[in-house]
Amino acid sequence: MTISVATKNQLPIIQELTYKIWPITYGEILSNEQLEYMLNKFYDILYLENQLDNGQVFLLAEENGIYYGFASYELNCDNSNKTKIHKLYVLPQTQGKGLGKLFVDKITKIAKEANNKSVFLNVNRYNKALMFYEKIGFQNVKTIDIEIGNGYLMEDFVMELSF
Repeated sequence: MTISVATKNQLPIIQELTYKIWPITYGEILSNEQLEYMLNKFYDILYLENQLDNGQVFLLAEENGIYYGFASYELNCDNSNKTKIHKLYVLPQTQGKGLGKLFVDKITKIAKEANNKSVFLNVNRYNKALMFYEKIGFQNVKTIDIEIGNGYLMEDFVMELSF
């Protein structure tokens, strides 16, 4: 399994992976309407390109030409001396096999090399991934609700891994 930096031309791969992963990850947490709204809003290719152009780095996990997951991060997010993991998703059939940890380890290494003091992320308060993040050392530092339009909220914990 290799993890490499994604190019603009590979953003459709990220979009395709999301459409496979999100219905399973969030199907029991979000209504179908909210799920569709968020997919259309946050995984539109132009939206992803804008994120790439504004400092997010996208990573893809691939083996033998098959893509299994992706992540994105931003060094020194909001001039905080912290790296934000904006996205981290792996196909359901690969969950529990160490790919998520590979992504976190790679991003953490990059953050340390950039002299950032921690890595943080938002995770839905009802997402099963909470246990994964806690297991690898992240701590819940804040509870937030983010309005995303159309009357929908993202109900998240902010989790941080300090080093």
